[in-house]
Amino acid sequence: TMASTTSDSVTIIEFPATRTACMDHIGPPARIGKTIQRFIAWRKIHHLHPSKHATFNIVWCNPDDTPPDDFRMGLAVATDLDLTDEDHETGLSSITLPAGRYAKLRHVGSDQTLGDSALALYRDWLPQSGETPGDFPLIFQRIAFYPDVADHEAITDILLPLA
Repeated sequence: TMASTTSDSVTIIEFPATRTACMDHIGPPARIGKTIQRFIAWRKIHHLHPSKHATFNIVWCNPDDTPPDDFRMGLAVATDLDLTDEDHETGLSSITLPAGRYAKLRHVGSDQTLGDSALALYRDWLPQSGETPGDFPLIFQRIAFYPDVADHEAITDILLPLA
């Protein structure tokens, strides 16, 4: 667990515009597993393996203050693939993650503590940084994740767009 976030643990990066295919999960966070399985199945059909195509989550809302039925999170994969009508019918859409300056905090460990790290970025680092959040949601870039690594060895870069 990351108890606090210091300015040394956050870096400012230039993030390139990244075209993705995104499948939104809408509904209780506890049911996201079914959406993940559908997303993985679609990725396999299109040969978009995580080792070659970056994986992202777009955090459209905070699960702590959003009613469960209104919760929304995007599951995205970097690709230039043109989506078909069939892809759209399965819930996929093309979303470009915007280029620009981002604050990056690396989280190592379980998703159970990922929210704590994201909160620390907003609560601890952002106010003392002098930076202003940009006009796009928080992004989780999944660097290493289950089943390729054990849960406690998962690596996620938390990306906060900056104005």
